[in-house]
Amino acid sequence: MRLIGDITIEIDYEKYNCDQVWDGLKGYITNSRLSNQEVMQNYKNLWFIEKAFRMSKTDLRIRPIYHRLRDRIEAHICIAFTAYSIYKELERVLHQAKSTLSLKKAAELTHNMYQITYTLPASKNSQTHLLKMDNEQQELYDIIQKYF
Repeated sequence: MRLIGDITIEIDYEKYNCDQVWDGLKGYITNSRLSNQEVMQNYKNLWFIEKAFRMSKTDLRIRPIYHRLRDRIEAHICIAFTAYSIYKELERVLHQAKSTLSLKKAAELTHNMYQITYTLPASKNSQTHLLKMDNEQQELYDIIQKYF
């Protein structure tokens, strides 16, 4: 397409003023059997779902998915969903324990928390021993022990 010659652009103020009656209104279209109130209430909670998808792509690293086989793709998503469920449960538990630890900090703390499992030769009993932790790691460990 080419424009040739003088072009004049102007605002149609009559249309502009007529559109003002729609300012501040939001419409919902759905094929569900929910009542109008239920549709609006559910829409208000949509940000929780959007936050979960953002979190799954970034914090939980669900993407990219390099699998081609359906079973592997479903397993990948199942593992990511399980990780998200654990993530949300940890968020709830930290909040319930009134901890100052953020989820990100809690995840970072686990990167260098170590335990060893050894078997005593004489008794053949296996034992697990946590290696020394700093104060924040100990707080996280105590919270997990209490609530899980």
